[in-house]
Amino acid sequence: MAKTAVKAMDLFEAYAQNKLPKDNAYVVSSFVNINTGYVIYEVVSYSGVKAIYLEGNGLTFQSQGKKMHILLEPASYPHKGIEPYLRDTGEKIPLRFSELEILTSRNQIKTMLARKPIESLSSFTIMKPSGLNISFVFYNAPDIYQTLEIFFEKSFNKDGAVPQIDAKKAAKTAAKFVEENMSFKSDFGSDA
Repeated sequence: MAKTAVKAMDLFEAYAQNKLPKDNAYVVSSFVNINTGYVIYEVVSYSGVKAIYLEGNGLTFQSQGKKMHILLEPASYPHKGIEPYLRDTGEKIPLRFSELEILTSRNQIKTMLARKPIESLSSFTIMKPSGLNISFVFYNAPDIYQTLEIFFEKSFNKDGAVPQIDAKKAAKTAAKFVEENMSFKSDFGSDA
């Protein structure tokens, strides 16, 4: 088998090509504010999908899943003191500072990572990205967490202006949190 397996693919392209896995996959979406440098990531793990269908401007999965948030907050962000769940629409994540691991880079950009995911028990919807925003499906493979780490490192650095050395550290933490809290062991009844 000389053919290399696909590790990740644009979510909506994978749906159009009927290449979305029904079991054991991650969807990573990023929402970049090009004016402020503020970036929100949503990482969703899912398994045991009953149905996947387009609904309005998004893709709905009838499946249980777990969602983890990551937030890149630029040094110039004017509302630093406001809890992330109380921020304006487009800048909020449903978490408090006490629920986040906060890493500060040498240029004072904060990477905030949810320590625990939020569970969705029946269905969830991923909105179609626009502008610089993206949604990728990451296929379950032996090196899935290394693939996620590389993705986060590049994105934190390129999209969030986190210095390379700090992006590498934050990406390692993000991949570790995903592996520890969102892997496909026991919760979903299957091993990965």
